[in-house]
Amino acid sequence: MIFTPGHTSGHCALLFADRDTVVAGDAIVTLDPYKAARGAQIVAGAATANSDLALQSLDAIASTGVRTLLPGHGEPWHSGADAAVASARAIGPT
Repeated sequence: MIFTPGHTSGHCALLFADRDTVVAGDAIVTLDPYKAARGAQIVAGAATANSDLALQSLDAIASTGVRTLLPGHGEPWHSGADAAVASARAIGPT
Protein backbone atom coordinates (compact mmCIF):
# COMPACT_ATOMS: atom_id res chain seq x y z
CA MET A 1 0.00 0.00 0.00
CA ILE A 2 1.20 3.51 -0.87
CA PHE A 3 -0.09 6.43 1.18
CA THR A 4 -1.27 9.10 -1.31
CA PRO A 5 -3.29 11.73 0.57
CA GLY A 6 -4.77 14.68 -1.24
CA HIS A 7 -7.87 13.45 -3.03
CA THR A 8 -8.95 12.44 0.47
CA SER A 9 -6.94 12.58 3.67
CA GLY A 10 -6.60 8.79 3.85
CA HIS A 11 -6.24 7.95 0.16
CA CYS A 12 -3.97 5.02 -0.66
CA ALA A 13 -2.80 3.39 -3.87
CA LEU A 14 -1.94 -0.29 -4.22
CA LEU A 15 1.38 -1.52 -5.59
CA PHE A 16 1.51 -4.85 -7.40
CA ALA A 17 5.26 -5.00 -8.01
CA ASP A 18 5.07 -8.48 -9.53
CA ARG A 19 2.71 -7.03 -12.18
CA ASP A 20 4.65 -3.76 -12.63
CA THR A 21 1.39 -1.98 -11.78
CA VAL A 22 -0.05 0.54 -9.33
CA VAL A 23 -3.78 0.77 -8.76
CA ALA A 24 -3.76 4.53 -8.31
CA GLY A 25 -7.45 5.08 -7.69
CA ASP A 26 -8.16 8.80 -7.65
CA ALA A 27 -4.59 9.79 -6.75
CA ILE A 28 -4.06 10.17 -10.50
CA VAL A 29 -6.65 9.78 -13.25
CA THR A 30 -6.55 9.72 -17.06
CA LEU A 31 -10.04 11.17 -17.39
CA ASP A 32 -11.24 13.85 -15.02
CA PRO A 33 -15.00 13.25 -14.82
CA TYR A 34 -15.61 16.81 -13.62
CA LYS A 35 -13.92 18.48 -16.59
CA ALA A 36 -14.06 15.67 -19.19
CA ALA A 37 -10.32 16.28 -19.58
CA ARG A 38 -8.06 13.43 -20.71
CA GLY A 39 -4.46 12.78 -19.76
CA ALA A 40 -2.74 11.87 -16.52
CA GLN A 41 -3.76 14.42 -13.87
CA ILE A 42 -5.11 14.82 -10.38
CA VAL A 43 -8.89 15.09 -10.01
CA ALA A 44 -10.44 18.57 -10.19
CA GLY A 45 -10.29 20.66 -7.06
CA ALA A 46 -14.05 20.33 -6.61
CA ALA A 47 -13.48 16.66 -5.71
CA THR A 48 -10.05 16.88 -4.07
CA ALA A 49 -9.58 17.70 -0.41
CA ASN A 50 -6.10 19.22 -0.90
CA SER A 51 -4.75 19.66 -4.43
CA ASP A 52 -1.25 20.70 -3.29
CA LEU A 53 -0.98 17.58 -1.15
CA ALA A 54 -2.35 15.47 -4.01
CA LEU A 55 0.47 16.72 -6.24
CA GLN A 56 3.06 16.07 -3.51
CA SER A 57 1.74 12.53 -3.10
CA LEU A 58 2.61 11.78 -6.70
CA ASP A 59 6.23 11.36 -5.54
CA ALA A 60 5.20 8.11 -3.89
CA ILE A 61 3.70 6.84 -7.15
CA ALA A 62 6.71 7.93 -9.22
CA SER A 63 9.08 6.21 -6.80
CA THR A 64 7.56 2.84 -7.68
CA GLY A 65 8.91 3.04 -11.23
CA VAL A 66 6.04 0.91 -12.52
CA ARG A 67 5.05 0.81 -16.17
CA THR A 68 1.26 0.62 -15.69
CA LEU A 69 -1.09 2.75 -13.62
CA LEU A 70 -4.75 1.84 -13.17
CA PRO A 71 -6.59 5.09 -12.42
CA GLY A 72 -9.93 5.53 -10.71
CA HIS A 73 -11.25 7.21 -13.87
CA GLY A 74 -10.12 6.75 -17.45
CA GLU A 75 -8.04 4.26 -19.36
CA PRO A 76 -5.02 2.45 -17.96
CA TRP A 77 -1.72 4.31 -18.37
CA HIS A 78 1.04 2.16 -19.87
CA SER A 79 3.77 4.80 -20.35
CA GLY A 80 5.28 4.57 -16.87
CA ALA A 81 4.74 6.22 -13.52
CA ASP A 82 7.31 8.96 -14.18
CA ALA A 83 5.53 10.09 -17.35
CA ALA A 84 2.13 10.05 -15.64
CA VAL A 85 3.42 12.13 -12.74
CA ALA A 86 5.13 14.58 -15.12
CA SER A 87 1.84 14.98 -17.00
CA ALA A 88 -0.15 15.53 -13.79
CA ARG A 89 2.34 18.13 -12.55
CA ALA A 90 2.32 19.95 -15.91
CA ILE A 91 -1.48 20.14 -15.82
CA GLY A 92 -1.42 21.08 -12.14
CA PRO A 93 -4.40 21.71 -9.85
CA THR A 94 -7.65 22.86 -11.38
